[in-house]
Amino acid sequence: MLLGPAFVAAIAYVDPGNVAANLTGGARYGYLLVWVIVAANLIAAMVQYQSAKLGLVTGQTMPELLRDRMRPASRRSFWAQAELVAVATDLAEVIGGAIALHLLFGLPLFLGGIIVGVISMGLLGLQSRFGQRPFESVVIGLLAIIAVGFLAGLFVNPPDGGAVLGGLVPGFDGTDSVLLAASMLGATVMPHAIYVHSALARDRHGKATQANRKSLLRSTKWDVLVALGLAGIVNLGMLLLAAVNLGGVEGTDTIEGAHAAIESALGPGIALVFAIGLLASGLASTSVGSYAGATIMAGLLHRQIPLFARRVITIIPAVVILALGVDPTWALVLSQVFLSFGIPFALIPLLRLTSDRSIMGASANSRVVRWILATIVVLVVVLNLALIVLTITG
Repeated sequence: MLLGPAFVAAIAYVDPGNVAANLTGGARYGYLLVWVIVAANLIAAMVQYQSAKLGLVTGQTMPELLRDRMRPASRRSFWAQAELVAVATDLAEVIGGAIALHLLFGLPLFLGGIIVGVISMGLLGLQSRFGQRPFESVVIGLLAIIAVGFLAGLFVNPPDGGAVLGGLVPGFDGTDSVLLAASMLGATVMPHAIYVHSALARDRHGKATQANRKSLLRSTKWDVLVALGLAGIVNLGMLLLAAVNLGGVEGTDTIEGAHAAIESALGPGIALVFAIGLLASGLASTSVGSYAGATIMAGLLHRQIPLFARRVITIIPAVVILALGVDPTWALVLSQVFLSFGIPFALIPLLRLTSDRSIMGASANSRVVRWILATIVVLVVVLNLALIVLTITG
């Protein structure tokens, strides 16, 4: 079975940061931003396939390829920003898991953050001891739970089909909707998912040979399309769930408020399933984030820190923030803004590497693909700059 690596990378697209943005978008603007979800998913599929192709064709991860082409000082600086991005990613995911445990069991956020960290260590231990395939299977299982958790409410109170189709027409409703669209679209492409997908594909299939390259790349396309398609459906489901049930309800600008509104509108059963989906999102995404951090360090510095040690180090900022009583939703938003800074550092090298015939050979991007990717890079970078400016000035 060739499906699997893209499902692990797809977890980055259904993490707690996405939950917060999608619920807010649906609650405030109904079906207006449906087109943003669709556009974001198309961009994600294109970018993730390029990363997977890079790993398969070269037999190296993206960080390894960058290490071989950078001077020591530049390489260390690049590694520093990439690791900070990984820590910021982990911050959102641990906080999201802690919120889920609070909703499910009433646990203090600080304690919930520690529990999420401990469980994620167990998932990483599975990968270290038994290899990638069992880890993929567990992550795919968590992705299925996430899908059920965030889509169940739509079966109880389905959206208006005509309104959904109307939402496919691009449009805004004031400055706040532009800001929200920028956060949903511009922050969708996660830097750590780009770095790690090249490793996931390479580690699962090895370097493609002349004989199997075409079939392997074809299978990888299907892997990406299915995995990112599922992630896109989940994200769209979150927005529609909020559009149908949370419009005009006070307090839905936080995950806790949205959960309370879902419980009021759809009942405790759906609210419970939603919270379980949020917990699965936090656990899966924080494990993948730690895996990505290890890939970045091993590739750029040619050094390895045990995954358990990395897990302890990267969880500290999230636990400290939760212990200080910082508003968790605000911390989630801030982490997404910080992530914006890392996106150009991942996208631009990916475009250059996959378009270089000396690296990719006959699998190098065609002129049309290069133009499409360049447009995506410009779009995502501009949107993230807009997000940062609007967040700071707003």
